[in-house]
Parts: sequence; structure tokens; C-alpha cells
Amino acid sequence: MAKCLVLGANGFIGSHLVDSLADQGHEVKCFDRYKSGNIIFAKKDHHKIEIVAGDFLNRANLEEAVDGMDYIFHFISTTTPITSDNDPSIDIDTNIRMSVELFKICAEKKVKRVIFASTGGAIYGNSPSNDPIKESTYPRPVSPYAIGKLTIENYLRYFKAKHGLNYQIMRISNPFGPRQNILGGQGVIPIFLENIINNKPITVFGDGTMVRDYIYVEDVAHLITEAFDKNLEKSEVYNIGSGNGRTVNDLIHIIQQVTGKEIARKHIETPATFVDHIVLDTSKYSNDFGVYPQFDFKEGIQKTWDNLKVQK
Repeated sequence: MAKCLVLGANGFIGSHLVDSLADQGHEVKCFDRYKSGNIIFAKKDHHKIEIVAGDFLNRANLEEAVDGMDYIFHFISTTTPITSDNDPSIDIDTNIRMSVELFKICAEKKVKRVIFASTGGAIYGNSPSNDPIKESTYPRPVSPYAIGKLTIENYLRYFKAKHGLNYQIMRISNPFGPRQNILGGQGVIPIFLENIINNKPITVFGDGTMVRDYIYVEDVAHLITEAFDKNLEKSEVYNIGSGNGRTVNDLIHIIQQVTGKEIARKHIETPATFVDHIVLDTSKYSNDFGVYPQFDFKEGIQKTWDNLKVQK
């Protein structure tokens, strides 16, 4: 079994990835700040899990964490789409700079592969058509968050060419599910559900016709776990999504069915850097690995809602 380091292990996707890797029998080193003192991945007592507190902005912490690891999962981010939009320099000073330092360390220590969580929801920009977008589509990001992700992708290509560092880039669409932190304004589904359970109106950008490709977070973790140690001679980019587009109005309709509640809403202007329509073509991933998402969209909404009610 592989020795895996998950950076951002106590985050939304990272924590589910930790659980998935441990379930498959891999050794998992879980790197995060753990600033709240609360460990959110379910397998924290698993015998193959090691919890390591560290700071992504500290190179010495990264060197120690990477030592002896086969696979590095770069699932840490110091920004969200909203925070980077408010101050674009943050991505440059933190995410981009320290990702380069991380890749230097990985090349020096000759890790087998870096797996990077990029964004499929924003990196392509506004599509000229409504067709699902392939990985070969030229990316035209308009938000600082997506520009930063693409920059990190390009540095991985540099380290592959210069140092032979292998990678997988996972362009993840719009993941949702339990453990998603809504405080950064990211994750429309848990934000809506949180407002509903607190009897507050939801906020909708524009007229609700914005289209997104939503995927349940356990599917994201499963798809990554099934692929990370395959085809090691290749460094590839993969779209990770459901391949289905839904408008915000569609989403609200399904949430009403799941919760059994009428939803009050208020409409505000859509931010200029938000993409209007994005659906990912995921055929490259499914053709290479023969693995598909397991959860129906409504089922994922139900599981997210049930988890929220238990917490309340």
C-alpha cells in the first residue's frame, strides 16, 4: 500500500480523501493546522493514519511532512474565490509561492506523484457554447482564484519537464456535502441548507439560471482514490464532475423536495467574475479508469441535509 501525504487533510475535500485512502488500506499522513482543535475526518483513530500539525507557509514544516512519502495530495488553499477576488495578491503571496516551494521539495525527495486539486468550476471561464467542456479546452479564467489554480498547474508542468516530477491535476467541478465550511462564502448547497434550517431566506445571484456541475464530495474522494496510483508514467489533467448541468432554480426545486420547506429567496446582481455556465466532460477520466460517480444528485442533497440536522 502507498504512503500518502494529504495537505489540507482537515478541510472539506481533504478530510473525505483521508477517509477514502484509509479505507483502501493506504498509510495516510494528515497535514493541516488544526487551528480549531477539531479533527473532522472520520478515520482519525485508524491505525494507518498519522496526524501532523503544520503550516503550509512554513517550508521546514513541508520538508518534514513530505519526507518518506510516495504520493503528495495538494488539497490545501489559503484562499476562497471570494477572498482572492477581494485581494488578488493573496494567491500570489501564499498559494502560488508555497506550491512552488512544495514542488521543489517533492522533486528533491523524488516522490512518485503530486496530485493537485484544481478547479473545474472556474478555470475554463465562460464557454462560447453550453456543451460539456473537455480538458483540451483552452482555459480562460477570469477570477483570481482560478488564475492562481492555472498558474500552479503550469508550475507542475515545469517541474515535470525540468525535474521529472509526475503529477495528476484534478479539475473538480462544484463539490458539495457534509463538512463543507460555509464561512468563506463557498458552497451554495450547504449555504442554502444552513439558511433553510435557520428559517432565513436564501440569496440567489441573478435570475437563478446560472448552471453548475455539482458532485457529491464522497464521489470526489472515491474517484481520486481510484486513480492516483495508476498510469504512473503519465502526467495528466482530469475533469472531476457529474457531467450534468443544473441551474440554481433546479437546485432550489430539489432542495424543496428534500426538506419539505418553502424557500424564501432574494435576488442580487451576479459578480462580474462569476462564470455563467459550466458543465464538465468527464469521459477522459471514465475511459482511463472505468470508475464513475456513485451518488445520485438528490441522494447527495438528502445526505447533506440529514447531516446538517444531526449537527443542529
